[in-house]
Amino acid sequence: MTVIVERRGPVLVITINRPEARNAVNAAVAEGIGDALELAHTDPRIRAVVLTGAGVAAFCGGGDLKAMAAGESLDPADPVKAGWGFGGVCEHPIDKPIIAAVNGFAVGGGAQMALACDLLVAGQSAQFSLPEVRNGLVAASGGPVWLAKWVPRAIAMEILLLGDRFDAAQAQEWGLVNRVVPDGQVLPVALEIAAAIAARAPLAVQATKRVVAGVVDGVAVADLEAWSRSKVETLRNRATEDAQEGPRAFAEKRPSVWVGR
Repeated sequence: MTVIVERRGPVLVITINRPEARNAVNAAVAEGIGDALELAHTDPRIRAVVLTGAGVAAFCGGGDLKAMAAGESLDPADPVKAGWGFGGVCEHPIDKPIIAAVNGFAVGGGAQMALACDLLVAGQSAQFSLPEVRNGLVAASGGPVWLAKWVPRAIAMEILLLGDRFDAAQAQEWGLVNRVVPDGQVLPVALEIAAAIAARAPLAVQATKRVVAGVVDGVAVADLEAWSRSKVETLRNRATEDAQEGPRAFAEKRPSVWVGR
């Protein structure tokens, strides 16, 4: 199974189960996560969600490059499910709190999946990066939308325009991570927080999340304008020569040659 879904009392644990591929996202992973979030959203017995990756190497290494090279879509075939965004979570607001339990690398779309969650627990050796600009691309799965609100503008620009890797301690200093814990304690601590949330009054918790996240009737209305701008710029970017050159240079293990068009 590419995604493992477990009920632990009132907490739903969703695990990306592709450790051999650094838990990279393909269409099956996106659909599995999205379906699990729908279950959490509609089942009143579920009061919190934990999202994690199998193994110790990676939470999620981003999109599955082998699938992309084979011409496969990373989105589910069902257009409704495709509308849930990258990994089934990035444009999929639900009213149950989601905690990301980040072990190892969270890269590109994987980092943006973590940012799509409400709270984040990271292991001491966790590493984050949004390296899209290094490959001629735009971080299209929500990074610019959320970072522009959650951290000071200068920090958001540094993360997005340099594309450098940063560790869990730096992420916590910037306010992107709630807890940094020993690597083997990431999931237990995330479950502990989820259980504590689940013990609170559920309707009050859900209402609070909707207010903070700007969600009305299942739509993140507070982010609509930012998402609209992001999608326009992403489409423009993907039509450029540089957007073709970046992934090609990466695959050929050579420096990119940018032409600015």
